[in-house]
Amino acid sequence: MSLYGLSDVNFPHLGIELHNLPMGVEVFGFKIAFYGAIIAIGMLAGYLVAESQAKRFGISVEKLLDFAMIAIVASVIGARVYYVIFHWDTFADNPLQVFNLRTGGLAIYGGVIVAILSAIIFCKVKKLDLGAFTDVCIPGLVAGQAIGRWGNFFNKEAFGKYTDGLFAMQVEKGVVDYEYRMTEEALKLRFPEQPQAIANILEQVEKAVVIDGTAFIQAHPTFLYESLWNFATLSFMILYAKKKRFDGEIMMWYMVLYGVGRFWIEGLRTDQLFLWSTGIPVSQLVSVVMILIGGSVIGYNYWKLAKAKKDVATTK
Repeated sequence: MSLYGLSDVNFPHLGIELHNLPMGVEVFGFKIAFYGAIIAIGMLAGYLVAESQAKRFGISVEKLLDFAMIAIVASVIGARVYYVIFHWDTFADNPLQVFNLRTGGLAIYGGVIVAILSAIIFCKVKKLDLGAFTDVCIPGLVAGQAIGRWGNFFNKEAFGKYTDGLFAMQVEKGVVDYEYRMTEEALKLRFPEQPQAIANILEQVEKAVVIDGTAFIQAHPTFLYESLWNFATLSFMILYAKKKRFDGEIMMWYMVLYGVGRFWIEGLRTDQLFLWSTGIPVSQLVSVVMILIGGSVIGYNYWKLAKAKKDVATTK
């Protein structure tokens, strides 16, 4: 057994230096990426959070477990399909790599969309209240996302644009995505109609930091930002759940809060998935849709409850 993918990661302004950080472990020639292991840990933790919420609000744990077994598998497939659709050029020459999940390539929004669709179908078949059921499940999803983002850390991916701020992270140029070793001409072919993406990559290459002869990309640790944002969102959900005004409200707050956080964080990233040959980041577009839907549903229900309260007061 041996570790593989060893490289250094530094947070210079925090005084943190991580030497020989591995991407995974190799056992009898078979590589097991920490990325996948952390995703699995996130799924388990997410289920345990959802189970605690189910017990708290009187939802059947047995039905929750049945749903979790379906949703976890479906969400992984959805996350992979979403990633492949908007990153097809990476797989065009070797389509079988679509099935290789050990090296990364899961887009969380694909998993979220499929999880929501799974919940709708499951609740319809089992005759459960969709709003109440999703309010119990969604904190588990957020917990899984918060933990799962650390898989990106070990995979040396999902970081942002160049920064020299307090949380700046240095990653060895030789182990990050191959785009950082391409010429400007090659990048134009790789990112057609996406000049900002090219500019972000070239800026990082230009401002690479050389330490002991090794070049490091210096960037925003967007995986960390999203993990912290998700933990904050999870805390709000758990504390607010007892005060919710209608079934489905926690789900709607997830759409608003995660949408806002993801929109901001996605704007910092250099490895965005774009809407094919446009300069439109898919995740930011989906974020806007989520914010609008969640905000509209919350606003409408608050208005309806306020109107009902006013009507009752008027008839007295």
